[in-house]
Amino acid sequence: QVQLVESGGGLVQAGGSLRLSCAASGRTFSTYGMGWFRQAPGLEREFVATITPSGSSTYYADSVKGRFTVSRDNAKKMVYLQMNSLKPEDTAVYYCAATKYPGVSPYYTEYNYWGQGTHVTVSS
Repeated sequence: QVQLVESGGGLVQAGGSLRLSCAASGRTFSTYGMGWFRQAPGLEREFVATITPSGSSTYYADSVKGRFTVSRDNAKKMVYLQMNSLKPEDTAVYYCAATKYPGVSPYYTEYNYWGQGTHVTVSS
C-alpha cells in the first residue's frame, strides 16, 4: 500500500513557476508508476503528467507539454511536478497518484492510490 501527501501549492502570477512535491510512504514505492492529475471547480479530473517506476519514461497532457516536468527520486520516495509559464487555466487542485500499470497511463481509473491534493491558483 502507498500513502501520498502533496505539497507546494499556492498563489502565483501568470508566467510564474511552482514546484509541487508528493511524498510517498511504503516499501514498494519504486514499483509504482506515478501520475499528476488536476481538477478545477466544476470540471472533471484531468490528466497532467505521468512517470514510469524507474523514471525512464514520462508522458504529458498536450496542455502542459513544454511547460511542466515530472520527475521522481525513488531513494527519497518523492515525486515532483515543476510547473513553469503558468497560466490562469492551470488553476486547480493537483493530485498525485500511484499505479501498478506497467506503462504510462493518462487514465485516472488505472491509479490505485491518491493524495489529498494541493491547491494551485494562477492569477492573471
